[in-house]
Amino acid sequence: MRLDEAGLRQWGHRIGRLVDTPVALCLEGALGAGKSVLARAIGEGAGVEEPMPSPSFNLLFRYPMRDRDGELLHLDLYRLDRAEELWELGWEEAGAEGQIVVVEWPERAGTLLPRDRWLIQLASVPDEPALRDVAVTRVGSPPELPAFPMRVS
Repeated sequence: MRLDEAGLRQWGHRIGRLVDTPVALCLEGALGAGKSVLARAIGEGAGVEEPMPSPSFNLLFRYPMRDRDGELLHLDLYRLDRAEELWELGWEEAGAEGQIVVVEWPERAGTLLPRDRWLIQLASVPDEPALRDVAVTRVGSPPELPAFPMRVS
């Protein structure tokens, strides 16, 4: 599926508003592919009211969700040296009842990723910088993911 940034944000809002929890959403893609755009849109849809900067330097941010019971965890594992470092971030608590867990650079977590998760792969479209190719893969039995928005390129 191809989405422009507005379509990606619209889909992210739908996810944040409608997805059942707990859910793990793993966002893969090169730098600039739209992972943080999608993560922020998911947070906005779930009612996160504070700004959501990239957690690149802190690795993990926790946000209360105004419109839902629970919290959104936003992890950026780009700077993670070893998957075992996740335990220092409180990884064992990730995926608790009511949580939306958004993980950028999930491949750095290796085998520690949740068994039930969505893998969302984002890629820039050559010669069309405003578009992203989006591929979604269900791993295990995570809750249903809202469909893409109707406006696609």
